[in-house]
Amino acid sequence: MSYLNKMYSKRPLSPKQSSSDKNPNRVTGGLKGQGVDHVVMIGEDGSENQIPTQRYVASLEEQLRKQRSAIQVLERKVSRQDSALQQLNSLYSRGR
Repeated sequence: MSYLNKMYSKRPLSPKQSSSDKNPNRVTGGLKGQGVDHVVMIGEDGSENQIPTQRYVASLEEQLRKQRSAIQVLERKVSRQDSALQQLNSLYSRGR
């Protein structure tokens, strides 16, 4: 493929990384670092209100979603460990 075809073709050469594959902590930090995490609106009385941008809120929601799923997995593991520990305790108390 020629240089001009690569440059002006409609199809991207490399597949772009979807937002779900990206680390949400880095996305949120990147938005904050760029300064696009909020918009300043000036009211009629001259007061400034900082409103979070939609992209920033979406990145926070993605962060929460991933953390909640990780917490659910960990809670399941803890409950399995608790039940295994109770079984071992009951076996140990019977053996005495």
